[in-house]
Amino acid sequence: MVVVLAGGLLVANQFVPGLGEDAGSTSCEAGTGTGPSTDAPQTSAELNEVQRRTAATIIGVAKGMNVPPRGWIVALATAMQESQMGTVGMDVAVDHDSLGVFQQRPSQGWGSPAQVRDPVYATRTFLERLLTVPGWDTMPVTQAAQIVQRSAFPNAYAKWESLANSLVTDLAGVAGAIQECVPADEASGGVAAALPPGVARTAIEFATAETGKPYVWGATGPSSYDCSGLMLRAYQRAGIVIPRVSRDQYNAGAHVPVEQAQPGDLLFWAYDESDPDTIHHVAMYLGNGQMMEAQQTGVPLGTRAVKWDEGELLPLATRPGTGSDRA
Repeated sequence: MVVVLAGGLLVANQFVPGLGEDAGSTSCEAGTGTGPSTDAPQTSAELNEVQRRTAATIIGVAKGMNVPPRGWIVALATAMQESQMGTVGMDVAVDHDSLGVFQQRPSQGWGSPAQVRDPVYATRTFLERLLTVPGWDTMPVTQAAQIVQRSAFPNAYAKWESLANSLVTDLAGVAGAIQECVPADEASGGVAAALPPGVARTAIEFATAETGKPYVWGATGPSSYDCSGLMLRAYQRAGIVIPRVSRDQYNAGAHVPVEQAQPGDLLFWAYDESDPDTIHHVAMYLGNGQMMEAQQTGVPLGTRAVKWDEGELLPLATRPGTGSDRA
């Protein structure tokens, strides 16, 4: 069991976004109207070691099967609801003959008792059935999970979606596998209505809280900042160490096309847009076409709109803490 779980961690941590994974699988999550539960853990830091290892195993198996990240979310939310991520009902049934991470029933054709207690077998079997559901990847997570599981509590999976999204980000570096819908009449201004959980949320909340403070070249807070100093402190608060200056911050994570930037990604401006060595400014993307920046002397820290075709904006954004995609 230990070997299997450790293997799951290794597989999960090998993934770097932007290196062949289909970002188009990200979708807008309308949900069921239940919203995230206030009594449910929201990040991997709130789970114990067994739960984190189980989550890593699920992600590793899913990645090995080439299941898109949305499938990982469905599996993780299901596992949390059914067995508290491998901590309840693993070896002794608590409901009928249900066993293992997904509480699969041998009497219902899920496999032998020994098989369904194996997290790798259980995950693979769950995902194989999920993939046979027409349109599973466009359904609300809780609906897709319910079709596979046939639970007596069909909406229960929804409370674990935020945690599952956080686990995918924290353990595999995939940000935004689920994004909540923003009504069209709200999408024109301000920060995205539903920021991603975990690292990006923490960095964004820190940066935007500094609104109104003065720009001072070379400053890194707490009373004033320059552009890279603000990014440094924002991600430091989120537990990620990035370099001090903007040119080095460009290489502090995986690169994605700016048009595909997600909240928390860093945007860069350079005198020569084809040469990152000429970068002179960095800002944090907030979603909905808005960014947070420490602009220049005389301009207080604040947000503004960003256009993807504006002058000197580099074509690639950086997602801090997700690994580098440089050759």
